[in-house]
Amino acid sequence: MTQTTSHETVRVNLGERSYDIVIGPGLIARAGAEIAARKPGIRCAVITDRNVAAAHLDSLMESLATGGIEAVPLVLEPGEKTKRFDELVKVCDHVLGARLERGDAVVALGGGVIGDLSGFAAGIVRRGMSFIQVPTSLLAQVDSSVGGKTGINASHGKNLIGVFHQPDLVLADTDVLDTLPIREFRAGYAEVAKYGLIDRPEFFGWLEQNWRDVFAGGAARIRAIATGCQAKADVVAADERESGARALLNLGHTFGHALEAATDYDGRRLVHGEGVAIGMVLAHEFSARMNLASPDDAARVQRHLSEVGLPTHMADIEGELPATDILMKHIGQDKKVRRGALTFILTRGIGEAFVADDVPADEVFRFLEEKRGS
Repeated sequence: MTQTTSHETVRVNLGERSYDIVIGPGLIARAGAEIAARKPGIRCAVITDRNVAAAHLDSLMESLATGGIEAVPLVLEPGEKTKRFDELVKVCDHVLGARLERGDAVVALGGGVIGDLSGFAAGIVRRGMSFIQVPTSLLAQVDSSVGGKTGINASHGKNLIGVFHQPDLVLADTDVLDTLPIREFRAGYAEVAKYGLIDRPEFFGWLEQNWRDVFAGGAARIRAIATGCQAKADVVAADERESGARALLNLGHTFGHALEAATDYDGRRLVHGEGVAIGMVLAHEFSARMNLASPDDAARVQRHLSEVGLPTHMADIEGELPATDILMKHIGQDKKVRRGALTFILTRGIGEAFVADDVPADEVFRFLEEKRGS
């Protein structure tokens, strides 16, 4: 991790496919210069959504033009339901209609939905084009924009169709986070806290003391994002295709994805980071139930996430959830399932997450039955 003036750069080391994550203020205004320096002569398709476009598209297009980069924008509807096949076709048709070549780039300007969808398109159009991430949500800056996992949702579950396609550059402009609704910022913060809970207990402790400064912006925010990106970069470099240690990044996600699917990906009821927050509490509580960790650790996780304003219990989700057997069906579709056996990311304590194979389904069922009303 290197620092230049007010920016920090995290390098994702993947040999010939290594790339930089640049973090700091004013990076949308610098995007044209940053991209042109690395990809001279490149042309771009900029994919964004209606909400982000209203706030940031003009600035990005002006920056690209100043850098001598020809760009054609496509504005989609916001929300998780945009991650579907017909929207993927729309993005691919836009890129091909602009007569972009394999060496040109798809630029994702937006949150995780836009990044996942655009990256999938970049990975399959012309059998793989350059891909640049300009994440505009905290969640995307610390998680989904890094590591090359792209895709769309299916009727059977979240992110089940996609490819690994690494970006060539990530520009995380911390200024844009000031325009985020507080609910979206909190949801992204769940992913920041996740890195501490996986294997950086001292970082989780720092967040407990400094989360208000992270929310306020400035140096603490840049430090939190850079630390999260470095944590993910280290894991991705060691296990790019999620065959082993990278699965740890899914702490809280098995429960969380099931809850998202159970609410039909309705962002009015539950957004991704909120599902992850509840899922991380459930993962720690289930670990305690299985005598793997102390109940005090689960209580500490719940207390901190609740303090920042995140939901931490299934009962916090608006509306009625489907029956537990339906939740178990969604869990059974999780990408970490191996030949039908349930795999969870559990923990032996704060910062001691591990991959648990062959988790008994009946234990999970009874646990969820007990937790539904609490």
